Amino acid sequence: MALTGKKRAFADAVLAGRSNKDAAIVAGYSPATASAAGSRLVKDPAVAEYLKAARANIGPGVPATLPPAAPPARPTFDLSRALQHTDPKTFLMAAMNDIELGEKLRIDAAKALMPFVHKKPGEIGKKEEKLDAAQKAAGGRFGAPPPPPRLVSGGGK
Repeated sequence: MALTGKKRAFADAVLAGRSNKDAAIVAGYSPATASAAGSRLVKDPAVAEYLKAARANIGPGVPATLPPAAPPARPTFDLSRALQHTDPKTFLMAAMNDIELGEKLRIDAAKALMPFVHKKPGEIGKKEEKLDAAQKAAGGRFGAPPPPPRLVSGGGK
């Protein structure tokens, strides 16, 4: 699994010599929970692999001279691009397919777009629900039998 921006910032801060708590704060985690977040992140398999690979490239005995980790860049919202769309569906589709936006914004756009594209299986009216329920109840093993076929009189000359 790839590292998220926060996890990479945390790992870079640890490589720069910061403690787990300080690295978590630098990465953007809350100072109130930074100690627990730092402990959890050091045990994360993706972060541990990144740290191991980075330390192997640096070499033993060589201090890590990485710059202090900057917080992850936040995607910006371009109002002029947003105003090009007059329909919310086309706007959300464009946002979902825009590779310049962050993953989180693209996923949120896809979630918001879902009701426009896919209907829920249960989206029918109350009357249709009652009719379906009545048909299911009548069509069972003990339901009423179907009416007899109509008799056609054969004698009429």
